[in-house]
Parts: sequence; structure tokens; C-alpha cells
Amino acid sequence: MYAVVFNVSFTDPAAAQASLGELVPRVSASPGFVSGYWVALSASKGASIAVFGSEDQAHALEAQAKAAPAGPVKIESIEVGEVLAQA
Repeated sequence: MYAVVFNVSFTDPAAAQASLGELVPRVSASPGFVSGYWVALSASKGASIAVFGSEDQAHALEAQAKAAPAGPVKIESIEVGEVLAQA
């Protein structure tokens, strides 16, 4: 399994939270999706992790995110890595 790890900042926190109603179903419908978590770290920062069955599937989400238009969430960083353990 491979994870896509996002660190983000919120340009509009209320709109960012509202956008999860579209984002979560879209990501969870992606091929190979295993699980995902969206976390508010503060009023202006957040993180998410989406786990996929293969590295190619994880990189597909990374590419989609990089091509997405600007919105209430600014992507600060995206990384893809192998999941070494889970509980």
C-alpha cells in the first residue's frame, strides 16, 4: 500500500470544510482507494492522508491534486510513500 500525504493551509476555513462534501466522495471513488483521513491541525492548517493499493494509484491522486484549480485550500506539500505498518 502507498499513502499520499498532504499538508495544506486554509485560505477560507469555512469554505474548506464545506468542500469536503465533494472532495471526500471523489477521492474515495478513486481506483485502489483503501482509506483516507482529513485533519484540521489549527484554524489555518490541515493535513490529509489517502491510502491506495498501489504506488501508481497513489501517484494518480497526486497528479490530480497538482492539476486542481485554486480554491479555499492551498496545498503546501504532497508526498507519496510506502505504508510500512498499520493498526
